[in-house]
Amino acid sequence: MNRRFFSAALIAVTVGLLTGPALARCSKNLVEQQIPGVKFVSLDGVQLASGDSHNRAIITFVGHASYQIDTPQGVRAITDYNGLNGFGRHPDIVTMNNAHDTHYTDTPEDGITHILRGWPDQPGETESKVDVTLKDMRVWNVPTNARDWNGGVRINGNSIFIFAIGDLCIAHLGHLHQRLTKDHLDALGRIDVLMVPIDGAYTMGVPLMAEVIQQVEPKVVLPMHYWSRSQLDRFMGLIAPLSPEFVWPEKHTIEISKEDLPDKLTVIAVAGDGGG
Repeated sequence: MNRRFFSAALIAVTVGLLTGPALARCSKNLVEQQIPGVKFVSLDGVQLASGDSHNRAIITFVGHASYQIDTPQGVRAITDYNGLNGFGRHPDIVTMNNAHDTHYTDTPEDGITHILRGWPDQPGETESKVDVTLKDMRVWNVPTNARDWNGGVRINGNSIFIFAIGDLCIAHLGHLHQRLTKDHLDALGRIDVLMVPIDGAYTMGVPLMAEVIQQVEPKVVLPMHYWSRSQLDRFMGLIAPLSPEFVWPEKHTIEISKEDLPDKLTVIAVAGDGGG
C-alpha cells in the first residue's frame, strides 16, 4: 500500500475550559458536525489553548495499547496503563486490562487519583464496574469476555473504557476478544473516537475487528497493539469496504474536537509503523 493514503482536511481550531453542567453519558442521537477537524500537535506542547470549546482532547500514543488523553482542565488519563508508558507528569486516571503484563501493573506510581481495573479482582466480584468523574473527564467501562491461556473464556475478563470530555466520547477496546452484543452497544452509546487493537492474533482477527468498527460507527479510529507496517496495511485493506479516509501524521500526538469531527470514518495512524 502506497505511503500517501487518503487524507482528511486539517483545520486549526480553538479550545476552552469546561464551565457548563455536569458530564452526561454519551448519546447516539446528538447531531454530528460535518467539518473535518483533526489538529496535529507537538509532543512538547500538551496544554490546550484557550477558546470556546470544551469538547476536545489531546491524544498521544505512548506505546502498545496505551494512549494518553489530556483535557482542557488538565486531567490526564492513560489507557491500558503498565507503569511504563506515559509522557511527562504522572496521570490522574489510569485504566488497565489484564490479558498480560503490558496492559496493567500491580505497582502503579504514587499520585494517581483513580486506578481503574477492567476485570473482577475482588472476592465475590463477577465483573468490574466503574464510573468516575474528575473535573472535565468522566470514565466508565463496559465489561466483555476474554480468552484465557488454556483456550477457555474468562467471563467479563476485559473492559472497554469510555472517556467523556464534554460531548466528545472516546472508547478504548482494551484486549477485545469478542463481537459486541446489543447490550454492549447500548451501554457504549455514541462513540466519536475508537481505539482499536489490530494485531489480529492476541486480540481478535482483523476481519472481526472490522465488524466491531462497523457496529460502533465511530468517526475516528486510532489503531494500536500492532508491531509492523504490514499489519497496518492489512488492517486498512480489510476495512476498505467501509471506505475510510486515512491520515498518516508526522507526530504521535493529535488534538480532536467534537465540534469538528470528520464527516466520514477516518483512520489516523498515530502509532506510526508499529504500535507494539
